[in-house]
Amino acid sequence: MKIVYSAPNLALVSLFKNILEGQGIKCWITNQFLSGAAGELPPIECWPKLCVDDDTFPEASRVVEEALSSETDATKAWKCKSCGEDIEGQFTECWNCGKSRCE
Repeated sequence: MKIVYSAPNLALVSLFKNILEGQGIKCWITNQFLSGAAGELPPIECWPKLCVDDDTFPEASRVVEEALSSETDATKAWKCKSCGEDIEGQFTECWNCGKSRCE
């Protein structure tokens, strides 16, 4: 088990969990209910953590980094890697072939 993402907000960690699951990467959240221990434990140790199996860690890290990078900014247009179609930035799938922006 490796931690691929952690944040003070469970909603952010859940968002990245949905992104990874959408890419077919099995993941789970630990420390979901540990926020009440902050103060007795260091606060950063109580943050929810998104975990993956060791063998999927490299791919999961790449997906998380892409989601965090400015290159995937929803306002920027992108070119489909499958068919070469130019797609407006607000769309996550190619209208021509149906491939995802992240594929």
